[in-house]
Amino acid sequence: MFEIKYFTVNPLQENSYVLINDKKDCIIIDPGYYYQNERDEFLQFIRDNSLNVARLLNTHCHFDHIFSNQLVAKTFNVGLEIHQKDQVVLDRASQSGLMYNIPFEPSPMPASYLEEGDKVVLGEDELEVILTPGHSPGSISFYCAKQGFVIAGDVLFKQSIGRSDFPGGNLEVLTSSIREKLYKLPDETVVYPGHGPSTTIGFEKKHNPFVPEDPSTRFA
Repeated sequence: MFEIKYFTVNPLQENSYVLINDKKDCIIIDPGYYYQNERDEFLQFIRDNSLNVARLLNTHCHFDHIFSNQLVAKTFNVGLEIHQKDQVVLDRASQSGLMYNIPFEPSPMPASYLEEGDKVVLGEDELEVILTPGHSPGSISFYCAKQGFVIAGDVLFKQSIGRSDFPGGNLEVLTSSIREKLYKLPDETVVYPGHGPSTTIGFEKKHNPFVPEDPSTRFA
């Protein structure tokens, strides 16, 4: 069973996740640690808990989610895994950071690509890859059916949704991803987003003004 630890970090207050199994193996998702104290806290957490970092995943490759890809890859000798359609986002991430006056060490290139339906297996636990584009062309969510949670990146937030005005974003595609992919999950599924507090699928169906379960009540 996964233990979920997250750190809210960097100038954009991004949620970086560590998923830990019973054998102290772990998966790092969207390591956005930017400041040195954030990096130190993360590394100390890994050391203090004697964790073995087994996988490095990105839900998508906007710069605030990949600041520490290089740190994790180098320190723990793991390869980066993303969806291929987000390669173009990764390729221009460093340039985007400079545009916002937030320089950072470039991410390594992916060691492999994840596809919809793939299973990310860690011991007896697994995450299913769900392709949820719209915020970026290759945004993916990681769903754990056994424990009833989904790591959704910047697709779905509590009573909000991800931006779709970045290059490669598309509002119609984003809302379709939420409605046709995430809203198909059980209502009790906990949503761990890339920013802000957690929520549930059932809550968002009823209370999300941008993607309500009944499209006729959509926020204007």
